[in-house]
Amino acid sequence: VQEEKIFAGKVLRLHVCTMEGAEWLEEVPEDTTVEKLKERCLKHCVPGSLEDPKTVTHHKLIHATSEKVLTDTKTVLEENIQDRDVLLLIKKRAPPPLPKMADVSAEEKRKQEQKAPDKDAILKATANLPSRNVDRTVAHHNMRDFQTELRKILVSLIEVAQKLLALNPDAVELFKKANAMLDEDEEDRVDEIALRQLTEMGFPESRAVKALRLNHMSVTQAMEWLIEHADDPTVDAPLPGQTPSEATAEAGASSAEAAAGPSSEAGGEEAKDELTEIFKKIRRKREFRPDPRAVIALMEMGFDEKEVVDALRVNNNQQNAACEWLLGDRKPSPEDLDKGIDTNSPLFQAILENPVVQLGLTNPKTLLAFEDMLENPLNSTQWMNDPETGPVMLQISRIFQTLNRT
Repeated sequence: VQEEKIFAGKVLRLHVCTMEGAEWLEEVPEDTTVEKLKERCLKHCVPGSLEDPKTVTHHKLIHATSEKVLTDTKTVLEENIQDRDVLLLIKKRAPPPLPKMADVSAEEKRKQEQKAPDKDAILKATANLPSRNVDRTVAHHNMRDFQTELRKILVSLIEVAQKLLALNPDAVELFKKANAMLDEDEEDRVDEIALRQLTEMGFPESRAVKALRLNHMSVTQAMEWLIEHADDPTVDAPLPGQTPSEATAEAGASSAEAAAGPSSEAGGEEAKDELTEIFKKIRRKREFRPDPRAVIALMEMGFDEKEVVDALRVNNNQQNAACEWLLGDRKPSPEDLDKGIDTNSPLFQAILENPVVQLGLTNPKTLLAFEDMLENPLNSTQWMNDPETGPVMLQISRIFQTLNRT
């Protein structure tokens, strides 16, 4: 008995298949390398194929169960192949041919054509164009023109809405309900818990209310303000620009309530007068309310209170912009804010012809929104997000932007 047969490893019977459908059994010792097994398989299915040394490297053996590609340098035992396992002999896919130089040049040329121009190319292409100096000042001016134009649109739309709503037989009742919405406005309310905390510390209620309004209902900041101004002789003075409007609103409320009783059963003329009073009351309630902190800061710079309130109204309660307005040419003037848009202009006609706007003008809430945005532009976001007034404001904005581009 030969020595190699005595110490030979276990012989495995493997089932080999090809993609063409050929099948056979190969009996190999378990210490046979995968490369040797692959040579035996190629001799069986492709006679004469081993004359080309590349034939072996162009084929691979795959374990059918695990779908693993067997490594040529490993043995059958190392690849954990068991007796009766099935192997698949397939030809490797040929690598894609390398691109021709002409194709490479064409691809590079295409990429260069699609590449964005650099700074030098832009300067060369625009060398003959007239120069324009556009800076932030111009952009700010354009934004202000937009705000001014929007105010004019709102002024004119308020007039149209009032006329349309006055024709509604239920207008008085509608506006009584709408007016009640204003009474629920959170802006004038004071946080009762915060107020109680300050009064329990010993601060007078009226002074605590003023401190909370100045400090956006923050107890800590209000307390610091009260301590800082404890010896200030003007600490109990009303907030600039606030008390007159509140007093006027209360007077308007009492007059409107007095008119509401007998007018409810009166004729059309009296109902119209009552509606006019309600409109006035709404307007007084929605009067512009300047930011108290901004008023105090600007007055400390030496400006008169009326001038400061006008500046804040023109500049949407923005303190820095109001300061620039006071130091500049003061354009636009407060009187310009009450002027409406030309009713014969294409812009206004396009707005009125929009079905969404037409429907919205018959809703009392839309009129309230216009009044509020007219005097408090910072509240525009609130009305833009409202399900009733938002679509109207969106259409107005789209029409303005479209005609502004033409």
